[in-house]
Amino acid sequence: MGKIDTLTKEYMKRPSVFADVFNQFLYHGRQVIKPDRLVEIDTTEIAVPYGGDHASVPEQRYRDVAKLLMAMTDGLVAYCILATENETKINYAAPVKNGLYDFLQLAHQVTEAAASHRESKSKDDKPTGDEFLSGFWKSDRLLPVLTVIVYFGSEKWDGPLSLREMYTECGDEVLKYVADFRINLITPNGLTDREIDEFQTSMREIMKYIKYSDDKEKLNEIIKNEQRFRKVERRAVEIINAVTNSNMKIEEGKESVDVCLAIQEMREESRREGEIKGETKGELKGAITFAKELGVSRDEAKKSFMVKYNKSAEETEELMKIYWK
Repeated sequence: MGKIDTLTKEYMKRPSVFADVFNQFLYHGRQVIKPDRLVEIDTTEIAVPYGGDHASVPEQRYRDVAKLLMAMTDGLVAYCILATENETKINYAAPVKNGLYDFLQLAHQVTEAAASHRESKSKDDKPTGDEFLSGFWKSDRLLPVLTVIVYFGSEKWDGPLSLREMYTECGDEVLKYVADFRINLITPNGLTDREIDEFQTSMREIMKYIKYSDDKEKLNEIIKNEQRFRKVERRAVEIINAVTNSNMKIEEGKESVDVCLAIQEMREESRREGEIKGETKGELKGAITFAKELGVSRDEAKKSFMVKYNKSAEETEELMKIYWK
C-alpha cells in the first residue's frame, strides 16, 4: 500500500470524517448520521459459493473502510452497512469492483442467516422445504449496503459510473435485461463549492484545495479569504501535500497548519532556490569562458566544475553545451 493510500485510509477510518462524508452525500450536510452511532466492522468480505460437487470455494476481498450504522428512526433502530473506497487514480473498473464488494457482503449475510438457522434450537424456527434448500427463510431480511467512492484526484473523473457503460454493444433488446450496478462517487471536480461547504470536517479543505490545485489564482483567492484555511489539521495537510505534490511544511509537534502562511513560505523558499541556481549558473558560465581562454580541455574543465559546483555529470554537460562554444 502506497503512502497516499495509507494516509487516506487512516483519515477515512475516523468516525467524524466517515460520518461527514455520508452526511454530505445523503443529506447535503445535515448532521443525521452521528459518529458515535457507527461501529467499525471487519472490512474482509467473505462469501462461500460452491463449485462442482458442492465443494466450497472461499472468496475474500478487502474494502477500505466499512462501518455498521445504528440509528434511531421513529423510535426504531435502523441498521445498514456503510462503506467507503478511496481512490487517488481513476479506476476504470470501479463498477465491477464495488459491485463485487457489495454482493460479497450480501452473500455473507445470506451465509450467516443459514448458519444461524442451522444452529437454532427454537421450535418456531422450522423451515418449509424451499426455505430449507436455500438456507434463507422467507421472513429473513438483509442489511442494506451503501458504498461511496471518495476520489482524491484533481483530474475530472472520466471512468464509467455503471456496469451498463462498460458493456460492449450487443443491442438494446439484450442490454435492457442484463445486470446493472451504479457507483456512488464523490470527486473534488464533481462538487460545486456550495456542496463542498456542506462538509463539516477538514474534508472540506481537502476537497476544495484539490479542486483548485491546478488554478493557482483561484486557489490563492480561496485560501486568502476563507478563514478555515488558517487552521487546517495536520492529517489533512499531509493528504493535500501527497495528492497535489505541494510542499507545505508541517512543524514538528503542531497539529494544525496555517495553509496561507505555509504557501507563502513555500513560494519564498522556491524563489530563493531559483536565485541561488541563477547565481550558480552565472558563475559557472564565467568559469567555462575563463577555462577555454586558458586552454584547458573540455573534459578536464567538466570534471573540475562537477566537483566545485556539486553538480551531476548530466547537469554539467547541459551547461557545457550552452556555454562551451
